[in-house]
Amino acid sequence: MGKVLVVTSGKGGVGKTTSTAALGAALARSGENVVVIDFDVGLRNLDLVMGAERRVVFDLINVVQGDAKLAQALIRDKRIDTLSLLPASQTRDKDALTNEGVDKVVAEAREKFDWVICDSPAGIERGALLAMRNADVAIVVTNPEVSSVRDSDRIIGMLDSKTLKAERSEQVEKHLLVTRYDPNRATRNEMLKVDDVLEILSIPLLGIIPESEEVLRASNMGSPVTLNNPDSAPARAYFDAARRLKGEEVDVVVPLDRKGLIGRLFGRRVA
Repeated sequence: MGKVLVVTSGKGGVGKTTSTAALGAALARSGENVVVIDFDVGLRNLDLVMGAERRVVFDLINVVQGDAKLAQALIRDKRIDTLSLLPASQTRDKDALTNEGVDKVVAEAREKFDWVICDSPAGIERGALLAMRNADVAIVVTNPEVSSVRDSDRIIGMLDSKTLKAERSEQVEKHLLVTRYDPNRATRNEMLKVDDVLEILSIPLLGIIPESEEVLRASNMGSPVTLNNPDSAPARAYFDAARRLKGEEVDVVVPLDRKGLIGRLFGRRVA
């Protein structure tokens, strides 16, 4: 029985889709069987980031409505056999998704995969609620800026009240992923420091993804950064985050320059 993980945030443009692809690929490279599901109906981008846009035949809504079986809609990655994609519909309305339909698809995926990673649309509307509905684990993605952190705080409240686990008086396991972090700008008080973000949101830190052109370059190439340039600073940070998701104890570090010098941000270990 696999784990269902939602990658979510209140604000758009913080790196949910690139993080979904990068973490999914990192977990698959470690031997896990992974499916990533795009819940952003109408604005799908996960297939582009994964380099599979020309291979889409059926999508999430087709499976929910019974027009296709899950196996027909899944797109297996050409680079890693243990990584698959279930794309969103680009032409259908998100109201076509139902609680019952999503529950059925996620339950079937949970039986087939070790990790079911749901890429949530931004905000607090229906698509985001459906993406987090079945979650066992949540990654809250935020940039180190006040508006992004404030919106993430609201998402944490939704995870504690709007999921199936919440209905059973259980807790979704929550982790914080800070993206586009620049330690030099943080030192100059041009963005929040990680400790400030942690104090506001009060959930465990999964990882810090440094600001890097490699993330955009990889997306433009149709490849997760963990596949496109696995030795790059952001890729190494995603690999460490994936190891923590699997329960390993790995110190949180952030690369300080392009040559790969590593600076330790925290002495503590993060599970």
